[in-house]
Amino acid sequence: MSLPLALGVPRFTIATTLALAEPTPAPAQPTPPAAPPATVTPSGEPFGEDATLTAKTIVYLKGTGTWDNAFQTITASFKKLQAYTDKEGLKPDGQQMTIFTSTDDTGFQFQAAVPIAEPPKNAPHGDIALGQSPEGHALKFIHHGTYDDLDNTYEAITNYLDDKRLEAKDMFIEEYVTDPVTADPKKLTVNVYVLLK
Repeated sequence: MSLPLALGVPRFTIATTLALAEPTPAPAQPTPPAAPPATVTPSGEPFGEDATLTAKTIVYLKGTGTWDNAFQTITASFKKLQAYTDKEGLKPDGQQMTIFTSTDDTGFQFQAAVPIAEPPKNAPHGDIALGQSPEGHALKFIHHGTYDDLDNTYEAITNYLDDKRLEAKDMFIEEYVTDPVTADPKKLTVNVYVLLK
């Protein structure tokens, strides 16, 4: 499966590493210019809606996968995270998300993450870690349908960014409005966040 990315390059050529440590206070920076108004889709939803992501405490599982088995790899990671959060009695504080941290022609590195209301009493170990979700100025794009159909959404995102002459960071997030583990795989709703430079 070839997955184009909204950044004007193939989704599989993005390469970056996302550190999920406690953020250190940064000096005040000027407010980035506002993104152009979102486009409205035929369904009436905004496409390219301006958003500000705030860091949340997350438990996450690092993984790698191939594009041919991306959805199966990601859902397997969420099953492991669900078992951990259930065992520790952790309450989710937001939607499950996949943070894509590095990609190439054949596969990707990612962090499957679940925002939590408060840190666990027992620190996670092994494959599961505690960290912070990405933060910053982003554009939100909504996808409805199968995971494989995200290709079309990413192509539309690429066109949107090109048309608006916007420059994105080399990282993107898929936030799952419908649970990818339990929802009908033909009826997924995914918010794609593209962070802007």
